[in-house]
Amino acid sequence: MPAASTTLRMLAVSVIASLTVTGCQTFEDAGVAMGRSDLVNDLAARLDRALELTYSADYQLPGGQRAAIVQAQDPARSTYTYPGGQLTVTPEAITRCATTAARPQCTLITPPTPGSKPTVTLFGEANQQGLVTPPVVVGLLTAAALDPQAVIRQSDTTVAGHHAACVAVQSSSSGDFTACVTTEGVLGSFTGPVDGKPMDLALSNYSATVDEGAFDPPAGADVVDRRPGGS
Repeated sequence: MPAASTTLRMLAVSVIASLTVTGCQTFEDAGVAMGRSDLVNDLAARLDRALELTYSADYQLPGGQRAAIVQAQDPARSTYTYPGGQLTVTPEAITRCATTAARPQCTLITPPTPGSKPTVTLFGEANQQGLVTPPVVVGLLTAAALDPQAVIRQSDTTVAGHHAACVAVQSSSSGDFTACVTTEGVLGSFTGPVDGKPMDLALSNYSATVDEGAFDPPAGADVVDRRPGGS
């Protein structure tokens, strides 16, 4: 399982387990009350189900910039493309690429041990460049759910033609943010700070198919293999 999938699954379990201990806080939207644990459990379950999917998701960022998440199965692998870079996680390697120069520069490092829990810092560069990843969103939801002073409001919307459930969070621990997750379990949109940086992205296109070349380094890239035994 790729790092993104392992991290997300671990965080989803953490959310549900923590809420079992801390109990529920009720919030209202359009006269409908929902327990805090019900909401987080539903969103975590959607994201968890999406780990079994093969899909491509394109995102619109501020200033006309774009980003993408591509995920496939058998074997499980994922790639995150964002302004200036690309992160790919496969059973063979984690590949980080800087694409700002005329010739992309890529580095291969050892992937996480199967079943281990990679740190969310793996996605730090993607976050800084505007692509907040699903594991990071789950982490923010976890922090908000554990904050007894957090105000969480639920709503529904349509993103790129897909129905999505949304939460608007006001929390001193995680900050104020809004996140939407589609029925398929794909991150639909996110607005709010991540590591102090304002983030704003929205799904612009979703497909249940992928281009197998999405998991390869960019064409013409210089590749340095830093795995044990690599060249």
